[in-house]
Amino acid sequence: MIRVLLVEDEQRVAALHAKYVESISGFSLAASAGTVEEAISVIENQEIDLILLDIFMPGPHGLSLLTYVREKEKEIDVIVISAASDMERVQKAIRYGAVDYLIKPFQFDRFEEALKEYHDKRAFMTQSRQVSQEELDRQLLGRGEQDMPKDIPKGLTKATLNQVWEEIQKIEDAFSTEDIVKRVGISGVSARKYLKFLADIEVLDVRVVYGTVGRPVYQHTRNLSKEYIMKNFL
Repeated sequence: MIRVLLVEDEQRVAALHAKYVESISGFSLAASAGTVEEAISVIENQEIDLILLDIFMPGPHGLSLLTYVREKEKEIDVIVISAASDMERVQKAIRYGAVDYLIKPFQFDRFEEALKEYHDKRAFMTQSRQVSQEELDRQLLGRGEQDMPKDIPKGLTKATLNQVWEEIQKIEDAFSTEDIVKRVGISGVSARKYLKFLADIEVLDVRVVYGTVGRPVYQHTRNLSKEYIMKNFL
């Protein structure tokens, strides 16, 4: 669970953003602060993973908190949420290490997108394994996504794809085509088509397991670092 500190001085706005945070899976609101001083007190006394930071507040402005976090080498990420839209402040926030910048007012979809992309990148960065240059480019630079399918292939439906994906997300270990047939209630032929599509867009990794008798079994596992791609198809 990603622990969020919301730094916003307007109570009505803070309440709305808090509601947004709690509605997104994988995130919990750890604390709220109305000033930079309050925010510093929180991060010195609680475990915080992500700060949602306004810039215009009473006392020191929000960017001073971003500077504090970097100077103290806190392992905390920051997404700026502010009415400030001038390029000088945007550039300063990015240079100080903000991972995203939302300009008020914004739609919930943009807020949700920011948090989900952060969730996926955090999952990618915390994996204890070697990564390829291609994987790194796709996560950090968004390269390679232009080669991905833009639409669901003919013969597949968004509704069934959503069902398949929901069931896959419940599975922690490797699974077979037969597992999806049982969980979703579709035919083996259909299950293979949906799993092939998910493998083609790289949200599933596939390996072949050869038994002593019969056909080889295809084992699928979720590729956590690529799950953000699914938002393009659901």
